[in-house]
Amino acid sequence: MTRTIEVFPDSATLIQRGLEITLACCQTALADRGQFSLALAGGSTPKPLYAALATQDLPWEKLQVFWGDERYVPADHPDSNEGMARQTWLNHVAIPPENIHPIPTGFSDPQAAALAYEQHLQTCFDTAFGEIASLDLIMLGMGPDGHTASLFPHTDALQVRDRPITVGNKDGQPRITFTAPLINQARCVLFLVTGANKKHALDQIFAETGDDLSYPARLIQPQGQLIWLLDQAAATGE
Repeated sequence: MTRTIEVFPDSATLIQRGLEITLACCQTALADRGQFSLALAGGSTPKPLYAALATQDLPWEKLQVFWGDERYVPADHPDSNEGMARQTWLNHVAIPPENIHPIPTGFSDPQAAALAYEQHLQTCFDTAFGEIASLDLIMLGMGPDGHTASLFPHTDALQVRDRPITVGNKDGQPRITFTAPLINQARCVLFLVTGANKKHALDQIFAETGDDLSYPARLIQPQGQLIWLLDQAAATGE
């Protein structure tokens, strides 16, 4: 793993850098494998990055889009990560519908939804049961509590080491999420972090030793590149 931390004066320059990294990952993946697989983050921070991607002239038929986590709500719900990405980006480009791989949220049991998405990943990447696929790029955010994807402090999802998908828990509400092992299989993991309220968690995550269960983003140690993009507020707490 190679970790880099870059700090930007504001979120606009951070997003521009995020766009550059995404396009570079895309170019490398297309050259090496003929397609580009990426998993999207939710929340407000990556939204302008998705809007910027909507303006790019890319070989959309060669992109495969996944999500790193999803709230257990329909796609047309205001809290849906899928809905946000579609409205901001995917509805505005000529990407084939079959290249968009949303997390299912229509099952009565979230565990069944997690298993269905796991099986879908196996089909997409031609992996065996229990084998973990390697995505080209996984975008992540981070909360003030140090969570990332839907891996929240001191929740059962942090203990899952043998499966790529599991059920996360946020204040009793289920979420479907990539596990740490799946994230760590990525060729590149890109964190986008803004806001002064992230400073304390970042200090804990970047410390040489610390508590992974209290600050789950510490668990993210991918086989490939790990890139943290921070705005000045997140880096300094001011």
